[in-house]
Amino acid sequence: MVEKLIQLQQLLARSHKVDFIAPLLLRIFLAPIMIQAGYGKLTALEDTAAWMGNPDWGLGLPMPMLMAILAGLAEFVGGIALLIGLATRWVAIPLMFTMVVAAGTAHWQNGWHALPESTLTVPWEWRTDLIEQASDRKEKAVSLLKEHGNYSYLTEAGSITILKNGIEFAATYFIMLLVLFFRGGGRYVSVDYWIDKKYLK
Repeated sequence: MVEKLIQLQQLLARSHKVDFIAPLLLRIFLAPIMIQAGYGKLTALEDTAAWMGNPDWGLGLPMPMLMAILAGLAEFVGGIALLIGLATRWVAIPLMFTMVVAAGTAHWQNGWHALPESTLTVPWEWRTDLIEQASDRKEKAVSLLKEHGNYSYLTEAGSITILKNGIEFAATYFIMLLVLFFRGGGRYVSVDYWIDKKYLK
């Protein structure tokens, strides 16, 4: 029994030969999200700055135009850098900062969950009231659509839901970026690896 456990542990240890797959997949997952978010901000700077600066229907941030440019550049340029694995640990820093700002300003008041999960997936949800309200409104919306609309057509591509818009996605992206900050872009399929191999080792 002990010998088999040792063999399994040795087999597991050999998996380090393909440990570059995890950071590669993290980068591929995060890059298009960041690029698209940054591109959206940079191509609509006036609207983005207005939303960031307005205290009534926006975020009420100071220096909104500067914040819009910085956030847009961090996401767009950072996303491209993540995709090719260039300066991965460095670009993770402003991207993590952007996620913290987004979580604290745009999403915090909505609690944790992005969607109003009636069965909580985490114990730290602090806006259960919004979940109850969203569930109630969803039931009413579904009832109205069934009565007055073509409900089967409307739900062919997916069920009807209400976006709660909590910090869940921003927090998840932050954690993924934190892993990349500590682990880097990975071996073989990142520019960082080849720069390190040529110039730093």
